[in-house]
Amino acid sequence: MINQRILQHFHESAELKIRAADILAQPIAQAIELMFTALSNGNKILACGNGGSAGDCQHFAAELVGRFERERLPLPGLALTTDTSILTAVGNDYSYREIFSKQVQAFGQAGDILLAISTSGNSENVVAAIEMALERDMRIVAMTGKGGGAIGKLVTDADVHICVPHDRTARIQEVHLLTIHTLCDGIDVALFGENEND
Repeated sequence: MINQRILQHFHESAELKIRAADILAQPIAQAIELMFTALSNGNKILACGNGGSAGDCQHFAAELVGRFERERLPLPGLALTTDTSILTAVGNDYSYREIFSKQVQAFGQAGDILLAISTSGNSENVVAAIEMALERDMRIVAMTGKGGGAIGKLVTDADVHICVPHDRTARIQEVHLLTIHTLCDGIDVALFGENEND
């Protein structure tokens, strides 16, 4: 019984990734171009999300500042999910909805990118962060699922929406992680060329 459930998870994940590849390849390529342009111009990428998506933000920022698969100079990426003093102070003094938007207001500048991750597309604090980023003339790369929710309606034609075609949170997160690795690889190739070991 448990073996069958395990196999079902693996098969469902693999099938979704294969199906999503054709749908998401173009928006991922657009996101790479947007991020490459920002980084080339001396701008940075801020990332926000909740729960597993917060972990994805930290993973993405770590790959930029450290490295992905090749040695290179660090790139400016900042996860807005890590400073517990900021998160708890803003959550307590204002509201949980503002824990990311206050940081976008403090750190974001025109030309920067906000990587906004929400499996449902409806996380209020991520929506608020996007609204603030748009006010600051930043561009958005939104990663969602479940049809995109409120975030799907908020992003503009100048932004990129990567919406996983699935309703199950675990499957969406698995594709989000693959997308993050694909973004990191694409940024490295765009900035530094093909790796001779590829």
